[in-house]
Amino acid sequence: MLAKALSSALLGIDAVIVDVEVDISPGLPQFATVGLPDGAVKESKDRVKSALKNAGYDFPPRKITVNLAPADLKKEGAAFDLPISVGILAATGVVEGGRLKEYLLLGELSLDGIIKPVRGCLSVAVAARNAGLAGIVVPRENAPEAAVVEGVDVIGVSELAEVVEFLNGERRIDPHRVDVAELFERNAETGDDFAEVKGQEHAKRALEVAAAGSHNLLMIGPPGSGKTMLARRIPTILPRMSFEEAIETTKVYSITGLLDREHALIAQRPFRSPHHTVSDIGLIGGGNTPRPGEVSLSHYGVLFLDELPEFKKNVLEVLRQPLEDGKVTISRALMSLTYPSRFMLVAAMNPCPCGYLGDAHHACSCTPLMVHRYRSRISGPLLDRIDIHIEVPAVKYRDLADGREGEGSLDISRRVESAREVQRDRFRGSKVHSNAQMTPRFIKKYCEPDSAGNRLLELVTDRLGLSARSYSRILKVARTIADLAGSEQVREEHLSEAIQYRTLDRKTF
Repeated sequence: MLAKALSSALLGIDAVIVDVEVDISPGLPQFATVGLPDGAVKESKDRVKSALKNAGYDFPPRKITVNLAPADLKKEGAAFDLPISVGILAATGVVEGGRLKEYLLLGELSLDGIIKPVRGCLSVAVAARNAGLAGIVVPRENAPEAAVVEGVDVIGVSELAEVVEFLNGERRIDPHRVDVAELFERNAETGDDFAEVKGQEHAKRALEVAAAGSHNLLMIGPPGSGKTMLARRIPTILPRMSFEEAIETTKVYSITGLLDREHALIAQRPFRSPHHTVSDIGLIGGGNTPRPGEVSLSHYGVLFLDELPEFKKNVLEVLRQPLEDGKVTISRALMSLTYPSRFMLVAAMNPCPCGYLGDAHHACSCTPLMVHRYRSRISGPLLDRIDIHIEVPAVKYRDLADGREGEGSLDISRRVESAREVQRDRFRGSKVHSNAQMTPRFIKKYCEPDSAGNRLLELVTDRLGLSARSYSRILKVARTIADLAGSEQVREEHLSEAIQYRTLDRKTF
């Protein structure tokens, strides 16, 4: 007898509907799974057999063939345990076939019939809604994240018997509900605040400019000057995530198994800070079973690379594609996966190997050759993608002892949001979303300086020896500074401030 159940496979951060076809025919006992299954899917026959017996159902001693269609898509993980077992019960007449056409099944089975949580339920809920299905049946632990998607019923179950009784209409299980607005509001809160930062007013202003234009940023300063503390507070001044951005970011965390099931929705911009020993696969994604890397986990948030020159050169070079394209493409023989990676890069480094070059209170022990070798670990093409680099000096005692609080993140974020709104209106209808993404055509159209600004740019370019690539970076940052000031014209004072944010281009550094 033939039966069919619906399930799903992950392809990147999206899910694809999979038909689980089960055929039971006379013959010697055999269990074959076809349709490009991986090792975990092939092993499901032993879990399914034990789960059915221990849950009180008969396992047919016949020839069982399970086909996972489409057959050219690789199937991974243990989430097919539940649909395979239900398909066997439907083929033997235990489960009626009516609801099998309306509900998508997902779950890993333990040997006693308990249903364990799986990855990617949020993506599966979106796929089920787009396919017009009535709902999905998922492990109870996964129900909160899947219920974020409106328009599809999410049935949370904890054991195989519940699924059978629900599909047969013998048990009523209410769909899981969450208050998306309340969840979104609660998860957007953060404990860090710029008011806690003592001194560093120049650096805080640079971070505000970087956040307003989504510019990549490099901080250079001695140990203990507060580079990491400043970087951790950048998400608090970025514009609040939209619901669509939150769903897309949550998808990435869901398929990697990093989603906190108590919160179910990521409404705060991610902040990822990998150690400098991370591999290129760990940073960019990939592996035998492709998984998103740190750049994708930073999607719509901040990727912070502390001690930038300590990262391996090949690891830093793989950043170039996601910084340029906003996505990562991982190609394999059977498929090509794309993960989103639209993030803001924030990096920090010491001015020299010992960290005290230019420090008034510590003597530097590095030779000019050592300093050159240290800085040459960062390639020109990578530096070319960083718009702002600033010096972060050690904090003075009077700033540390000052009991007054500085400007808070809320006030800064209001100015950032206002500048971003100007940019959204400016680039509406194009693929550009912020000043940092401007192409030469947009730079020419929107960044034309006034006459005094042109004279200043000529002086800087010719006499200070700034490169041609620095010229366009200065114009982009100046455009953001003008947006923060509410000015339609890029003026001399905006350019003057932007030039200060090009520390590594100045020969005096």
